[in-house]
Amino acid sequence: MNPVTAPLILIDDDADLLAAQSQALRLDGFSVQAFASGAEALKVLDATFPGVVITDVRMPVMDGLEVFARTRALDPDLPVILMTGHGDVPMAVQALKDGAYDFLSKPFAQDDLRQSVRRAVQTRELVLENRRLRQAHAQLADQDSRYPLLGDSAVMTHLKSVVVRVAEAEVDTLISGDTGVGKDRVARALHALSARKGRAFVHIGCAALDEERFQSELFGSEQGLRPGAPRLIGRIEKAHKGTLFLDEVEGLTLSQQARLLRVLETREVWPEGAESPRQVDIRVIAATRIDLVQAVRDGRFRADLYYRLSGVTLRVPPLSERREDIPLLFQHFLLAAAARLNRPAPRLSLQAQSHLRQHDWPGNVRELEQYAERYALGIDDSLPGNDVDAPGLAEQVARYEEALLRETLERHEGQVRSVMEALKLPRKTFYDKVNRYGIDLNLYRGR
Repeated sequence: MNPVTAPLILIDDDADLLAAQSQALRLDGFSVQAFASGAEALKVLDATFPGVVITDVRMPVMDGLEVFARTRALDPDLPVILMTGHGDVPMAVQALKDGAYDFLSKPFAQDDLRQSVRRAVQTRELVLENRRLRQAHAQLADQDSRYPLLGDSAVMTHLKSVVVRVAEAEVDTLISGDTGVGKDRVARALHALSARKGRAFVHIGCAALDEERFQSELFGSEQGLRPGAPRLIGRIEKAHKGTLFLDEVEGLTLSQQARLLRVLETREVWPEGAESPRQVDIRVIAATRIDLVQAVRDGRFRADLYYRLSGVTLRVPPLSERREDIPLLFQHFLLAAAARLNRPAPRLSLQAQSHLRQHDWPGNVRELEQYAERYALGIDDSLPGNDVDAPGLAEQVARYEEALLRETLERHEGQVRSVMEALKLPRKTFYDKVNRYGIDLNLYRGR
């Protein structure tokens, strides 16, 4: 929602003042609905109204305080700005304590009203955005929990459709993607959407396998191999009729790769001490964060194992390719963290919104989830000074100033005059800062 074009409801029983204020606000770029009585205005109000209510206090039949009370009953977060005479100031102060957004004592300058309205619109935008994301989270919670892929971007929509088809086909699959993109979620979705969903999903972290215990841990051992030791069922056999997930498959040594390849070719395991192999019915999903083709060229990964695993390959995109999913993902993680920590979920601040949009997220979904958990604890990394190795004060102030400038430019769609007014900056100072931070104004126009 553009703060300049946000809808306003203006209420005043004085026809001349109503017309004058309406015209002034429209000249400022706002969309104004003018009403001579509170009763008429309340007919068009509901909890989804995206703007702000501005009302005079002294009116016959229904005064501004009653309008405020009824508006608050509809939606306690809907901003109401009261216009008061000098004698009504104590009353207005009490209304502020009761939840009114602001009050302006008559006579007031048009700029005072304009600034108050702009701030109220931004507040309303934050409230509605949080509600939208909470609703989306609730809808996700109502969906089949076996399908843990989040995001509505084009690349994620495509990935989810492919996952459905591959899951039904039950072919062995290789999942590639950067660290933290959610390869394990894709693997679990493939399992959950397949006919094997009621069977075991066995996760093996290949990079952490101990060479000495590799054989017994994966293949098992027969009773009697060691005195008094019971039969040990290997992790591959535990995946019988289910799914075997080889996470970070590039972490296997060449000898481990050779032994695993035989399992994939024969679909049988030979436990230590056993007289014969055991057949296993498994679906194999492998995940890697590196280019396995290059690893094959370098001699670090067996070509035959690569071709066995990569009959179907799915690539999970990094957050940099689906930035539009970041708000939904963050809100999902934030609400989950708040529930786990038994804390109320905090509202998303303007600084945090800016951080979500501007940060590169090299750690991808995992980094975003960790940030959401810290935010749920009240630790906001978007504010200066939260880093252990934080830069000096001057650099922190400069970073915050640049972020605020970019945030305001984006909010006002690159309209320079509106940005200068919002930040109360003279023209020369504004352009000096734009040049200092290397900001390209054309990137913000028409967003």
